[in-house]
This record gives sequence, structure tokens and C-alpha cells, in this order.
Amino acid sequence: MERTLILLKPDCMERRLAGTVLARFEQKGFQIVGMKLMQVTPELAAKHYAEHVDKPFYPGLLAYITSDPIVAVCLEGREVVATVRKMVGATKGWLAEPGTIRGDFSLSGQKNLIHASDSLKSAKREIAIFFKPKELIQWKTSDAQYRLSPSEMEE
Repeated sequence: MERTLILLKPDCMERRLAGTVLARFEQKGFQIVGMKLMQVTPELAAKHYAEHVDKPFYPGLLAYITSDPIVAVCLEGREVVATVRKMVGATKGWLAEPGTIRGDFSLSGQKNLIHASDSLKSAKREIAIFFKPKELIQWKTSDAQYRLSPSEMEE
């Protein structure tokens, strides 16, 4: 089972879309194994956006991500990283396909509602930034038997 990190960014929270966005992942069959409402500090933002610290857009990114609370969520499921990225849509909301989260709710490039890990390696690093191991709970849902990967469906 894979795990990935999503962050419901300040604009998602300000627009009261957290439940709507989370419902899409749950309806897809992904399991929430960690979730918390938090205020991102500049130090936490620097760890998360380490590859962007020296870029010209970083001050605006820092101001935005620390402006209001976020919800950090660790999702678990088969092929969760790639599937969540598809569900989220293109970074720039105006380019995101209808039916994706950004395509349905965002028109901005930076205020684009949600962050999703872009690879298994990134997911592992990012989950460790936002969650302590004891904050991630392994549990079994009643519908676990129905959550199959695409390769399992072909069998």
C-alpha cells in the first residue's frame, strides 16, 4: 500500500471546501490514516518547500502557506500517489481539466487549493515533515476488499 501527503491550503480552508475535497478521495476509496488542522510556520514551510527557497516566488509562497490554517492529510491506497495527482489536476487552476479538484474549484496558479506529493520519494519525505509516526493510524475499513489496483482489476 502506498501513502501520499495532501495539504488543503489556506484558500481551500478560507472557501470552506475541505470537506468537499476530502470526500472525493474517500469516495475514490482512499483511506485517511493521518489528518490534522495546523498553522504552517515559516520553518515548516522552509522544510516542505526546500527546493524553492532560493527562487524569486518563494517569499509569496511563504506568505501564502503561512497566512491561514491548512489541513495536512496522509492518504493510503493502491497507486495513491499517481491517482491523487490525476484527481488534483494541473497546477494552474485555469489549465486544469474539468472534473479535477483544481479544474472544478480553482482559477489561480499559486492559490490552487491543494498540494499533493508528486512521487513516492516525495511522499515519504513530506509525510515525515508533517506527521510523526505515531500520528499515522493503520486501520481496516469495511470496504477494504473492494479497493483494487488497476492491475488487479485486469486479472
